[in-house]
Amino acid sequence: MVDLLQAVLISMRLLLFGLTLGLTIISFQAYRKQPTERLQYAFIGFAFLSMGVGVTNLTTQLGVQGGIGRSLQYFQIAETVPFIVGFAMIYASLYR
Repeated sequence: MVDLLQAVLISMRLLLFGLTLGLTIISFQAYRKQPTERLQYAFIGFAFLSMGVGVTNLTTQLGVQGGIGRSLQYFQIAETVPFIVGFAMIYASLYR
């Protein structure tokens, strides 16, 4: 059964994955409208970030199922927060 810390960590990682996918879609749409090399690199970069976050989510899920220690859970939650804030800021800047 998933305890509260594990549920928070899973929720935060899913939010992070959603933000990265959203940024990837926005950058792809921008590249389709104006196919410049700069936008192509931005799209590819965001795509790789999304893949990295996806793999991190997978390893977190496996760790949760395997039972990880409380201190590691706190550390993983703390490391996810800056990513969420950073991607949210990028997301907001692209929509302005």
